[in-house]
Amino acid sequence: MDGNAHIEGPGRDPDETTPDLVGDRAGDGPDAVDPAGDRSDSVDPAGDRADSIDPAGDDDGVDSADDGADDVDPVGDDDDLNLDASLAALSRLSTGRLTLEDLLVQVAEFAVRAIPGADGAGLTLLEPNREDIIVKSTEFVRQIDDIQYRLGEGPCISAAAEGLTMRSGSLGGDPRWPRFGPRAGRLGVHSVLSLPLLTPSGVVGAMNVYAHARNAFDVRAEQLGQLFAAPAAITVHNAQILAQTARLAEQLQAALTTRPMIDQAIGILRARGGIESPEAFARLRHLSQTEHVKLSVVAERIVEEAVRRARARATPPR
Repeated sequence: MDGNAHIEGPGRDPDETTPDLVGDRAGDGPDAVDPAGDRSDSVDPAGDRADSIDPAGDDDGVDSADDGADDVDPVGDDDDLNLDASLAALSRLSTGRLTLEDLLVQVAEFAVRAIPGADGAGLTLLEPNREDIIVKSTEFVRQIDDIQYRLGEGPCISAAAEGLTMRSGSLGGDPRWPRFGPRAGRLGVHSVLSLPLLTPSGVVGAMNVYAHARNAFDVRAEQLGQLFAAPAAITVHNAQILAQTARLAEQLQAALTTRPMIDQAIGILRARGGIESPEAFARLRHLSQTEHVKLSVVAERIVEEAVRRARARATPPR
């Protein structure tokens, strides 16, 4: 045998080539690296891995299409902005430059802006010992409120009496106001939100917000309405106190002007009837109540009559 002779292994093909370590091998072991393969610790630039960075800018690994928890509702934003604008306008109202009724109208108009879904609003201010003041932001509100107060039944009356918010999305079928509701529905007004105006002194009135659509006011609208009604009540109450103070000042001024006239009339009655001052004043007051005129008017008439008589006696006959 040749010492340089090639020894073949059993079953080995002498023409078989050496295996290609770079090629594709069906028998690759666990340590083999396939450059085109998929390994759990490889980074696929086009793949979706929990710790990969989304090129669209969502670096928390959550698909931006599914990231709804942090989305901002543009409608809610608009509602908040409208409420903020209305509250800012409310804070700028000047009670010194507006009459009480003009200020109430402004508050009603701000309420329409603050509460989503509103088509119009009215405001009722309870006046002790005086007729209540009722204003509206638009004409159809006047028609609805006229029905309400004529019947003595409706959401505003209930809100003011109970101090609670009243909400309805179908007035025509609301059992709380069986006479008012159907009449409002026939005028095309189906939704209402009535908010009591609450102060530390109690209920000073109520604000009615109306809409033609059914179910126009949801829980969110009610919440926004209550947020607006709280400072609105303070503004309205302050304006009411200022108006009452102005009326009292006018009455005091009138009393200073008319008091001398009343004293003169008392003196004339005393001279005519030989009576004391309290009785003379009681007669004067009785005349005022019987004739339904002010005490000062009765007193002025008595004094002028006495002056005419005195002049007639002092004038010599011709």
